[in-house]
Parts: sequence; C-alpha cells; structure tokens
Amino acid sequence: MRAVVFLDVTVGARVGLPRALTHRLFFKSAAPDGNTARAAVEGAAVTVRRDPAIVIGPPLRGGGWVALSGMSNTSLHRRTLVVVDGKARIAQRFATDWTRVGADGLAFRGDPSNNANWSAYGAEVLAVADAVVADVKDGVPENDPTSEKKAVPINLETVGGNYVILDLGGGRFAFYAHLRPGSIRLRVGDRVRRGQVLALLGNSGNSDAPHLHFHVADGDSPLGAEGVPYVFESFDVQGVLPSKRLLVEGGWRPQPTPTTNRRRLEIPVENAVVRFP
Repeated sequence: MRAVVFLDVTVGARVGLPRALTHRLFFKSAAPDGNTARAAVEGAAVTVRRDPAIVIGPPLRGGGWVALSGMSNTSLHRRTLVVVDGKARIAQRFATDWTRVGADGLAFRGDPSNNANWSAYGAEVLAVADAVVADVKDGVPENDPTSEKKAVPINLETVGGNYVILDLGGGRFAFYAHLRPGSIRLRVGDRVRRGQVLALLGNSGNSDAPHLHFHVADGDSPLGAEGVPYVFESFDVQGVLPSKRLLVEGGWRPQPTPTTNRRRLEIPVENAVVRFP
C-alpha cells in the first residue's frame, strides 16, 4: 500500500497578512485489489506573528565571522524540532553558529585539540541590546574539538553548555550558547547595556568546535521556545565561504569591505563572512 500526502494551507484573513495558518492533509491509498481510499485530516493551526523583526546590535565585534548553519533552505537549525514539556518548537529557526577565520583563512593553528588555538576562542560576546539577564548557566566543561565524545552527556540541561539568556522586552529573548566556563560576568536580574561584554566564546555543550550559537526566541528557555526573526542594525559582508572544508584546509581569505558591501537591517545568509562594527 502506498500513500500520497497533499498539503493545503488556508488563511484566517482574506486580505493582508493572515492571522493564522490552518493545515489540511489529504491521504490517498491504493490497495492491492485496486480500490482507493481517501481521508483528510485538518488541524495544526499556527498563529502568525504580525509584529516586525526586532533590530539588534552585533553579538561579536570585528571581522572574519562565518555564519555557519545560518539562514538558508538547507540549514539544520531551521528544521530542528524539539519537544519540551509536551510541546514541539523550533527555537533555532533563525539561529546562527558564529565561528571565525583569521587573516590566513584558517579556523585554527597548530594542535586543533587545544581550544585556545581556534580563531574564535575567547572572543568577547556582547549584549545585542539594553536588556535584563533572564537566565545563566555556568560550570559546564569544554569539549575536545578532535573527539567525538563530549565532556558531559548531552541532554536538555547541557545542550547549550554555558549560556546566557537576555530578556530584550516585548516577549523576545536572546540566547547565547557554548560559552567558556567561568567567563560569564553577570547574574540573573542584572541589567546590561548594548555592547556590554557578557562572557567569552567557548566550546561547551553540544558543540564540535569553538563557536557562538545565537538566536532570538519568544521564551527564556534554550529550546523550549519558538524562534522569532531579528535583523542586525548593520554589518559588512567580506565574502561567502564556498565550503566548510576551507576552515581547516585554508586557501580562502576574507575580502576587503568596501562601503558597497555594507548591509543594514538584514541577517547574514549561511556561510557569509562578515565584519561587525
């Protein structure tokens, strides 16, 4: 028996932006005797957010930052559905993993098992807006980038490693993950200013190499919230990394950044290399 599934999307408003999307699934099965059975299932109403994307400052400073698993149709982030407390969400829908290439085009130099040899490691992580600290986790040891075994078992408590969540207001929360243990400089309830140093970039939790996982969601939970869109006030595009292999093989260099490469009110696409103010 085989089944064919169709998707019908209906809207809750006739004009303008819809208030909700309702899904209708049609099933068609063919039995060995040639008879055909049809069925339809309707439901899964999804509320459409009508408010504009929040405008934020950079989470890092300087150039050579690579938007791994950033915005694209193939990014793993946008399809990572996680069930927390009985509800399925995609907290990482608009997430980016920020790693860095140096002037020589390499992500690390020397022994890659030493986190300190990676270009991104130890970079200052910045508040993207004036905010209040909603949650902090520290004390998770860092991983060996050359080992498949993590420093701790990965579960909902450890997946983000050492992290900071900022309450940006308006029901939006910024999530910074995989931070260096012992580097977080604040506590829950602290008020921070845009550009303030929060912690140092590390390699803790579900992380293969030093990088900053950053996203904005509608709740103060690492994965138990729905990801929401955001845009950066500005950044410069230094190029696009054609292959992740070049991070370890070399042969690619960040390009000069003329004013024509300045982007405003955008989010970098997957593998774009950018310079933040």
